[in-house]
Amino acid sequence: MTIGILKEKDYEKRIALLPESISNLINLKTDVLIEKNAWEGVYLSDKDYESIGTKIVSREDILQCDCIVMINPPEPEDIRAMKENSVIIGVLNPYFNSDLIKIMAEKNITSFSLEMLPRTTRAQSMDILSSMATVAGYKAVLEAANLLPKFFPMFMTAAGTITPAKVLILGAGVAGLEAVAISRKLGAVVEVFDVRSAVKEEVMSLGAKFIEVEGAMEEKSAGGYAVEQSEEFKQKQSILIQEHAAKSDVVISTAQIPGKKAPVLIKKETVENMKPGSVIIDLAAVNGGNCELTKNDQLYIHNGVKIVGKSSYPSEMPVDASKMYGKNLVNFMKLIINKDGQLNLNFEDDLVKGTCVTHNGEIVNEKILNTIINQ
Repeated sequence: MTIGILKEKDYEKRIALLPESISNLINLKTDVLIEKNAWEGVYLSDKDYESIGTKIVSREDILQCDCIVMINPPEPEDIRAMKENSVIIGVLNPYFNSDLIKIMAEKNITSFSLEMLPRTTRAQSMDILSSMATVAGYKAVLEAANLLPKFFPMFMTAAGTITPAKVLILGAGVAGLEAVAISRKLGAVVEVFDVRSAVKEEVMSLGAKFIEVEGAMEEKSAGGYAVEQSEEFKQKQSILIQEHAAKSDVVISTAQIPGKKAPVLIKKETVENMKPGSVIIDLAAVNGGNCELTKNDQLYIHNGVKIVGKSSYPSEMPVDASKMYGKNLVNFMKLIINKDGQLNLNFEDDLVKGTCVTHNGEIVNEKILNTIINQ
């Protein structure tokens, strides 16, 4: 079987597989090809890939491989140029790329979207969402510290005491918890809001205060993710967030619901009640943002408050982000490659089935299919 690594779009500095990860695939008796210059963002060279047995070829050659791996969704013209019955593995964001998914089905492409991976213990070594969220949470705090016109830690100086910055983090998933850890290391006072009561202990163990709103709905079937809340709860939540945001120097928002627009947690009036010079980092910007005023991939200033809409932090740390992504990807690929180095699509495996979006000319994921039908 041939595995092809596509060069990402110009804005993306990461690559799906570093040489160390490719070596594992070659040991599985596969042939690995890479598009020329795909590695520029991770500061490698032809030699780094050729020395382990990777062939450097054109994009046209990559598109004829049996299995193509990437990070971001491919372009429609790339899918149309692929051969039928081939496999795509990447982060396809299928709920928001319905036209792309339809083209894959029409072309009889089998596609796997890694962010759809069921959240089980066995899937932890393949969990690209957690890996990339770790990077995002780390970088978000560093950017906030750079933009804030005051110190994060408390200082005792000859000029008097400098009080620590106050940080409010919305969402205690992997990104949020990483942001808590880094903020605390930098000396900030941290508060955390999340609708899931199960994360309270983790938040407090990192030295942050957990803010609770009574009446939150939680579903075991959500796999640990947050779920849509009632209007009554949203009103309580809005009042509490506004109250705490007004006292904060930094707000880092990470709240997302799979398959839906990000919930709006920070309204315009909340921003206007914040102190001028405060900073909001919105990690949910690509899916609409948690702040009503967020502009994706932009720094927007409103009433003196700096609002950064950015979901692309992993691309700003391409070496380690690529390393983490590649390890997750290889662990997943081991599920679909047999001992002879050939594809073995075992849909009896819940991880393979749960991650698959299209197969045999059909959209096989029911949730995605229903979403596309109802659009």
